[in-house]
Amino acid sequence: MPISGLESARKKTVGTKQTLKALEKGLAKKVFVASDAEQHVVKPLLQKCQEKGIPVVMIDTMKNLGKACGIEVGCASAALVEE
Repeated sequence: MPISGLESARKKTVGTKQTLKALEKGLAKKVFVASDAEQHVVKPLLQKCQEKGIPVVMIDTMKNLGKACGIEVGCASAALVEE
């Protein structure tokens, strides 16, 4: 389960709204999406990543992604953001 760099990242987004904003501003370097997230939530995010050529890493569960982000709840998506 490659959550490489997300735990130690100084700048990241947590959640689909913030990640989508970072993508639109051209700040996201890598996006992480939970496999068990609802498709209607993450589909626009995945489409934007494809348009912009941003790599997407699928994580097995929202719980594991949330944990990697340092939060106690599940998380549908997150991103590493440029400094």
